[in-house]
Amino acid sequence: MARRMAKASVLLYLLTASILCSPANGGDTVTPNRPLVDDGGTNLISAGGSFELGFFRPVGSTNRYIGIWYHRIPVQTVVWVANRQWPVTGRSGKLSLETEGALVITDGKNSTVIWSSGSLALANPVARLLDNGNFVVKEEGSDDDPSSFAWQSFNFLTDTLLPGMKIGWNLTSGLNRNLTAWRNASDPTPSEYGTGFDVHGVPQIFLWSGSRRYWRGGSWNGRQFSGIQEMQTDNLFDMVFVGDAREIVYSFYMRESSVVSRLVMNESGILQRFVWLEEREMWSVFWFAPKDQCDNMLSPCGPYGVCYPNESPMCKCLQGFHPKNPRSWDLRDGTDGCVRNTALDCRNGTDGFTTLSSVKIPDTSTSLVDRSMSLEQCEALCRRNCSCKAYASANISGSGRGSGCIIWTTELTDTKMYDKGSGQDIYVRLAAADLGSESSQSHRNHVVVIIIIVSALATFFLLSFACFVWRRKKRRNRYIDEEAHEQDLDLPLYDLDTMAGATGNFSMDNKLGEGGFGPVYKV
Repeated sequence: MARRMAKASVLLYLLTASILCSPANGGDTVTPNRPLVDDGGTNLISAGGSFELGFFRPVGSTNRYIGIWYHRIPVQTVVWVANRQWPVTGRSGKLSLETEGALVITDGKNSTVIWSSGSLALANPVARLLDNGNFVVKEEGSDDDPSSFAWQSFNFLTDTLLPGMKIGWNLTSGLNRNLTAWRNASDPTPSEYGTGFDVHGVPQIFLWSGSRRYWRGGSWNGRQFSGIQEMQTDNLFDMVFVGDAREIVYSFYMRESSVVSRLVMNESGILQRFVWLEEREMWSVFWFAPKDQCDNMLSPCGPYGVCYPNESPMCKCLQGFHPKNPRSWDLRDGTDGCVRNTALDCRNGTDGFTTLSSVKIPDTSTSLVDRSMSLEQCEALCRRNCSCKAYASANISGSGRGSGCIIWTTELTDTKMYDKGSGQDIYVRLAAADLGSESSQSHRNHVVVIIIIVSALATFFLLSFACFVWRRKKRRNRYIDEEAHEQDLDLPLYDLDTMAGATGNFSMDNKLGEGGFGPVYKV
């Protein structure tokens, strides 16, 4: 009996400790009769336990905000903030759902409304935190189909894109979903840094600081945004881009539910994809942008220039072009770009195209697109249009050379060279002379290589022959010396006095020979 009571006491203690040490679970819903108050512990937790919603205080701040963060991750990571510009001071805040469906945050001291989702005209509203991190308002009893939501937090992004969230435009309602960075780690107020879509021409994703764009993620090519090379190797995600008359949006989904990832616009103006490392209990940066010297500004190499991120100098002109300002290029400033060597001659049909492979295609803000064309039809269209400067496939996700047609009728800017196998091809219009000059230059290069090879072979054979002659002559001289030595051994020994008396004119020069190494005579 005593043992059973002891066990019961232990269980009661553990249960009490668990309650005291954990935030109280207020379910996953807010109703008109059940608001969420900032009492220091009562939060909403999604049904599957993935996300938590409640009041929080950023590090280094005394302000309070309604936010959503991961429930199971020990490092509090806030992914959405409701009242990011209107904080509650002190623990007096309350999140309520009004009878017509409007969510409101009030300061409990004087019941002043500091944030509201707006009136929704619902008959029996309920607000629920879903397990994907979406906080929604809908009619009670309706399913969780997004079409039934009267309001949802996924439509009002802060600095984070979660799986299933959409970034981009709803063209029907005019809603534009952008990511905007926190001002700093202690203040979720929107800063000057943001990311989103420009829908002019062929839609592209950009980063901006205020009204200034400083990085171009490019247009969607069926596999990735052309300016985000790492997307091509993202095996953890399914990426979805929709560009039609209703919406222009991007979203992603995890292939494995056990992997947690988020896309964040941080307070330094860097777009980062994070992945949670469970064993190390930390966030790892999967990729980020801007990334390299070619990403530091829009079009660092100017019109008709190509940026090479791993080379110095990083800027080169397209084939058939030369630097507009050579002096600036010598000083490593390529922003003036390049100009043609030879004017185009479209009307006489002599122009052609050169292929530039593995590139981030140029800015498409003023480009034209027809997604129903083949690449061959695209080329024919470009040839007929004298204002066409270049063309490329709109979609490279399939086999072959791709499908669809993008045409540039203005200068080609912000082109970047990738490693082989990344990016895509673009076909740039050139005058016949510049196409021919490349062919002639290639031919000259080929001839030079042949001459170098022939010269090297000739030099090798000449040296080999000289070596052979030298060795042969050396062997012959050795043979002669050996013969002479043998003959010298048979010479008689003469008395010098006798020789001098006999000849009367004997001298040492005669005795030693011309070189001083003649036969030796006995004295």
